Amino acid sequence: MDVHIVPGIKARDAAEAHRKDVSIQEEYSCKCMTYWIDEKRENVFCLIEAPEKHVVEEMHHHAHGLIPHKIIEVSSMLVESFLGRTNDPQEAEISKDGLKIFHEPSFRTLLVTKIIDPVLLQYQLGENKANKLLNRHNNVIRENLAAHAGMEAAFETNGFVASFTSALKAVTCALEIQKDLADEDMRSLGFRMGMHAGEPVTKNEKLFGDTIQLARRICMLDKQHQVAVTSTVKEHVPPNYFQNYSKNILVLSPREEILIDALFNTLEENYADPDLNVTDYCQKMAMSKSQLYRKTIELFGLSPNALLKEFRLDKAKELLNKQRYNISEITFDTGFTSPSYFTKCFKKKYGLLPITYLELSH
Repeated sequence: MDVHIVPGIKARDAAEAHRKDVSIQEEYSCKCMTYWIDEKRENVFCLIEAPEKHVVEEMHHHAHGLIPHKIIEVSSMLVESFLGRTNDPQEAEISKDGLKIFHEPSFRTLLVTKIIDPVLLQYQLGENKANKLLNRHNNVIRENLAAHAGMEAAFETNGFVASFTSALKAVTCALEIQKDLADEDMRSLGFRMGMHAGEPVTKNEKLFGDTIQLARRICMLDKQHQVAVTSTVKEHVPPNYFQNYSKNILVLSPREEILIDALFNTLEENYADPDLNVTDYCQKMAMSKSQLYRKTIELFGLSPNALLKEFRLDKAKELLNKQRYNISEITFDTGFTSPSYFTKCFKKKYGLLPITYLELSH
């Protein structure tokens, strides 16, 4: 999938460019499947089967001269799960000169849910009780997605990613999920929801990668079962809507979103370094110790040191799930200074030894 940013682009312009691509696609061993056009945001996203990225650039250059600003590799199944189609919409208007014209933006609101690792849940509650709770959770979410025109874009063992064309429907869906899940169930599950909106191709190399990433990060905020919502989502909901749901929804400011991304980007880049300490963290964030401490407590209820340890433990748990490394390797790959210290931290956080978790997860 590629993205073209074209000031003043109109639906007919995109249709004409697409027809030119199709007319020469065989010369480049390509198949121009469809596209999404947004006149307001002045962008076009094309879905193309091609042997290499550079071939897409060459075909576009030959056809109409509009070179993509970015190209990423995607699976057609994933595109359909987020955007609803991989071919031109059937109801598209056909002009007198045979041009298929349609206006359909690719901008989506994504709802991300997060729960405790099912392995840990089964360890804590027992397999039977945990599975019943997980099934109830899955049913509540899927029923509400169906009721509010949400598409299940991805399902993982610890949560969902759902895609909506309407931000209002996405928020309404999240509120209904809150209502349908009992408080006790949400506490047992460690249930969280985060919501962000964006385009399919941005800086990240994955489809909706940046949007999903921020939605997942804000799931970690210290809140009492509130839906964490970004300012981008708020912009696409009626102005006074959130006033009635202040207890249910936490709306972030653009400044908070930038800070959250900066905090986690710094962790992502440096967590494997065992010498990373709060002083280094402050320097990389260009913040004083008091500023960093105040912000991490305010946002996550954790000190900078505790946030770093939580991040490392989460990475270690991911590696244990993959079962490609031994515990000693995982210890040092995630920035812990010794296997014994890693084991102690893991046991304190999750209630079981890493080796026990490894055995239960496989």
